[in-house]
Amino acid sequence: MTNSTPLALFVGVSGYELTADEIAYLREANPYGLFLFRRNLDHSDQARRLCAEFRDVVGRPDAPVFVDQEGGRVQRLDNGNWPSFRSMGSFGALAKRDLALAKRALRLSTQAMGALMTELTIDSGTTPVVDLARSGTHDVIGQRAFGDDPERVVTLAREVIDGMLEVGALPIMKHIPGYGRVTVDPHFDCPVVDAGLDDLRATDFQPFVALKDCPWAMVAHLVFTQIDPDRAASVSPAVYELIRKDIGYDGVLITDCLSMEALQGTPAERVAAALAAGCDIALLTQGGLEASISAADGARPLTGQTLERITRASRKRGNLRVDVTALHAEVEGIFRESGLA
Repeated sequence: MTNSTPLALFVGVSGYELTADEIAYLREANPYGLFLFRRNLDHSDQARRLCAEFRDVVGRPDAPVFVDQEGGRVQRLDNGNWPSFRSMGSFGALAKRDLALAKRALRLSTQAMGALMTELTIDSGTTPVVDLARSGTHDVIGQRAFGDDPERVVTLAREVIDGMLEVGALPIMKHIPGYGRVTVDPHFDCPVVDAGLDDLRATDFQPFVALKDCPWAMVAHLVFTQIDPDRAASVSPAVYELIRKDIGYDGVLITDCLSMEALQGTPAERVAAALAAGCDIALLTQGGLEASISAADGARPLTGQTLERITRASRKRGNLRVDVTALHAEVEGIFRESGLA
């Protein structure tokens, strides 16, 4: 029997349309949301059909569909059928020359990217990245971030958060409480950060504190030895307590993808650990249908508190309509004139 309350889980699917086995799984398990990748995105009509098919199968017309669409090297709508958007690092570079111009260009780019997703019936591009990118930060962050200055990062990330909401898309800031000190890629290894809490509060945590009104946030996979030396942030009760109480964040918390090698255990064990630690929703999208079935075994239905946070987030979404092509062209013109094209 299908769960009446959705599981606190996002999953992935294999291709441009649902297979019979995926339909059976989604109907039975009822995961809250779907996360898309390049393997799922061919052209606009196909993307809309896939989103509609997922929502029809789970029986929820408002079931959320997310994708990684930050701009730069992390944008899944990149096969030539959609505009190519600039990285956050490029706006950070422009901001060093002219902050006001960078804010304007970023707001326009964000509105265009958000509007593109709403046209495709995708709810979020899981952006902005508000990690502080230092000289020694691993390239897994790199140009995905605005830079190393907390104040500038907050100023620019605010443009993304507000711009996304204006056009009806959900901003998701990541990766709380901060990937800025990682020196290894969490896709393949578990980063370890030894910095003290006072240092972290003065630097890496600052953007998340300043932007704590962002309706969703994605939790990082790394060990902060001064908070919890034994568990990665995404499965650590101590880190979730810090996020909720110290940082003061009361929006929806979703994990980064739990299939990353930074974590150990079966999909079910990883999902169960994240939810037990204090996360609202687990995200596990790799490993095929077998992994999704296991993930569902470790998940629980959305709690009442999580549903309240989701509702509160949804109320912030606007309905501004913009011309995606025109805004994108204007942004490209700004970069050409600035000499940073």
